[in-house]
Amino acid sequence: MANWTFITNHAAILIYLAKDPTVTARQVALEIGITERAVRTIIADLEAEGYIVKAKEGRRVRYSVKADLPLRHSMQQHVQVGKLLKLVGWTGKPTRKGSGKKS
Repeated sequence: MANWTFITNHAAILIYLAKDPTVTARQVALEIGITERAVRTIIADLEAEGYIVKAKEGRRVRYSVKADLPLRHSMQQHVQVGKLLKLVGWTGKPTRKGSGKKS
């Protein structure tokens, strides 16, 4: 039986960026179990559609999630991204200890 989850890679990455805004693509790839290239492609998709905004902080990037935007599928467009994020434990603040620092 194939492994599958209820959350797509796009949603998983969005959730991860919301919880740890200074995480690297490499860290996300290791956590989610996909390639760093796939993570970068998905981040580009999310940025192009306005779901995230990237800002440089020195050599790092800080991601801001636009929680007030609707989900993309026509059956869920009445739900804001922030509601999905809250369902998975997002509080609106970074939750990872040492966020923004190399481990």
